Amino acid sequence: MKSSAKDWLLKLHELDLDEPVRIMNVCGGHERSISMAGLRTALPENIELIPGPGCPVCICPEEDVFEAIQLALHEDVILVAFGDMLRVPVNVPKRDPRSLEQARAAGADIRPIATPMEAVRIASENPDRPVVFFAAGFETTSAPVAAMLVEGVPDNLLVLLSGRLTWPAVAMLLDSGEAGFDALIAPGHVSTVMGPEEWQFVVDQHGMPAAVAGFRPDTLLAAMYSVLCQLRDHECFLDNCYPEVVRPGGNPAARDQLTRAFNVTDANWRGIGVIPNSGYSLRREFAAHDARQQLQSYADDSRKRVGEMPPGCDCASVVLGKIYPNQCRLYGVACTPRKPVGPCMVSDEGACRIWWSAGCRDNVWEGRSNRESVG
Repeated sequence: MKSSAKDWLLKLHELDLDEPVRIMNVCGGHERSISMAGLRTALPENIELIPGPGCPVCICPEEDVFEAIQLALHEDVILVAFGDMLRVPVNVPKRDPRSLEQARAAGADIRPIATPMEAVRIASENPDRPVVFFAAGFETTSAPVAAMLVEGVPDNLLVLLSGRLTWPAVAMLLDSGEAGFDALIAPGHVSTVMGPEEWQFVVDQHGMPAAVAGFRPDTLLAAMYSVLCQLRDHECFLDNCYPEVVRPGGNPAARDQLTRAFNVTDANWRGIGVIPNSGYSLRREFAAHDARQQLQSYADDSRKRVGEMPPGCDCASVVLGKIYPNQCRLYGVACTPRKPVGPCMVSDEGACRIWWSAGCRDNVWEGRSNRESVG
């Protein structure tokens, strides 16, 4: 009989742990499930859950969002993007549009979409105008974009690609020697596409317990129980606690389409910097659909210097798991979902937005130390 969330909580409370344990949950979807279910308050006090860098909207480079805004404002194009991307702010003077949403209000033809096939439809319905698909996201979003290209798209559909891979960010944290966590909950949807084996390096190279989890409280708690038992028994391995969806090798068809459409490149992450082999770029075969090659360039290298987080915003520290969302000095003060200053307050996968939506409204910035008195 399958264990329920209540069963797993009882098992977690029965564990005899000598020391506090810090578990990072990489995925924004995991963080949403954890916060909305109130799991932090239900766990034993010595178990600390740390949100990780699993929000593609939060880490999308500011210069890419700026480029999309400029294309939409200055070229006769229809720009489409996944809905959350429309509200991501960039660092510009107050007189200028600071998001795609504001650029649309200023007259640009910008349309939110939910799937790549909507981009294909819009391009087919508007054959006389270029349609630019600003495609930001991790592997689960990038795979359908790759499939769209491989299967063939209208001549007027161009892609402004800002895809990222998840595991290199975790590798960067672990390689830094200052990871700040003792065990890892790996993302279920990414593992569904890429295979759980992508996370084997956590065990092999860093001697750290890891478990793949789904998004229900029971599978998340099962993964927590697994990594805690591994720590207790001094026996680390990669556990798959989402076997009904995650299979060895992932999805071969999706992985093949990613390989056929994209190259893996070094890539910039907002507020973090360049992470080796962490991004996607279009292969030469798809140059005719590369917005960066087919349209006037609005890329600006200076954006990489000024295009970090807005002044006072601590989103980068939140993404890296160094502080909790409500330890940002702007959280709930200048930055709210209605008027987001930083990207982590924009997306449903952003830790700040999740915490706010879950009812955490107290700002504890003053006198904080890393993740002090929060949990």
